[in-house]
Amino acid sequence: MAGISNTRLRILNFIRKFLDERDYTPTVRDIARGCNISTPSVVQHHLNTLERQGYIHRDPKVFRSIQLVERKREAISRVPLLGTIAAGKPIPVPTSDTWTSIPEETLQLTDEVTRGKKGIYALRVKGFSMIDALVGDGDIVLVQQTSTVEDGEVAAVWLKIEQEVTLKKVYHEAGRIRLQPANTQMEPMYYQPEDVEIQGKVIGVLRKL
Repeated sequence: MAGISNTRLRILNFIRKFLDERDYTPTVRDIARGCNISTPSVVQHHLNTLERQGYIHRDPKVFRSIQLVERKREAISRVPLLGTIAAGKPIPVPTSDTWTSIPEETLQLTDEVTRGKKGIYALRVKGFSMIDALVGDGDIVLVQQTSTVEDGEVAAVWLKIEQEVTLKKVYHEAGRIRLQPANTQMEPMYYQPEDVEIQGKVIGVLRKL
């Protein structure tokens, strides 16, 4: 590529590889680590130059918004990151409206990641109760809004009495709901059906590097 430095070429190649492997774009800090660049501000300088030269496009209002101009990828969905959900002890929240509040930030993801589904939002995971389902502390789960799930599906569940929300596998048993951790060191939780409310089911995970 004429007129492009070795460092900026390395950044472009890293972005391509990251996109191919994960189907979402890297952050500035991801690029700094992946390209062994000293500080995020140096990466930002190179990204500004790449944008001026027409190699990339970014939306300053959207998190992970780097797009490679050279490739025509699938349609892009903007997914709101609405907060934190517990994969461990449930986290108290004021009301069930928490998950429809103003987002902390917006993720820009391809339709391959969101599976082209509507009503998708994201939650940051806290805890290790779902580690055997490959959902770890600091990961981001993509959740499709729904009030029902099949047995064994991972869901965001509102606990009405405790006024708390948790992330667990859901099972419908005789006269009760079992919320099952995906961690052999943790015990299941049991509730009456009227005491829980399904907020959505997990359709994907963005893993913390």
